[in-house]
Amino acid sequence: MVINERYIRNETVLAAARAVMAAARTAPKAKGRDTVEAAVVTDDDIERLAATMVEMSGESGMKFLLRDADNIRHAEAVVVVGIREAKSTCGLNCGYCGYETCGEKPAAVPCVMNGVDVGIAIGSACAAATDMRVDTRVMFSAGWAARRLRMLGDADLVFAIPMSVSSKNPFFDRKSPLPAATTGGREGK
Repeated sequence: MVINERYIRNETVLAAARAVMAAARTAPKAKGRDTVEAAVVTDDDIERLAATMVEMSGESGMKFLLRDADNIRHAEAVVVVGIREAKSTCGLNCGYCGYETCGEKPAAVPCVMNGVDVGIAIGSACAAATDMRVDTRVMFSAGWAARRLRMLGDADLVFAIPMSVSSKNPFFDRKSPLPAATTGGREGK
């Protein structure tokens, strides 16, 4: 039997996405609290995510959302990673949030440790993808849309990792949706 790699790219990316989610799950967390959530988005849900980004661009005027929406349409899978209860404290009284104690922190202010936890989980996830030679990019924009769509339930801080196996990473060397005159000649990489 001969299996051409071109015909199994999708299953390769899905297998990698499962490993990426496992890496996010097993990443170290402040005080060992298990607040990380991860899911893989595929097929029609990638288009739903992209359409939401386009809608959000229209609402906010943020044109980079249009570029990123087009960008994730090149993904074979998008892993979304987030943190539940981002505003709950770890009880460390570290002051990293700008308040001396956890008791002084207003309820609406996220605990810095939760932001660190999602960052470590994303770093671990991307390292796993790199180990498997799968192209990725971390995107706040697609995570923001995934949060709006509640793709991770009630997760507060959500980021997205589009994934692809192709001859060139489609998530870099991106063109700005703005004319060159408004970007100073730069293409908004």
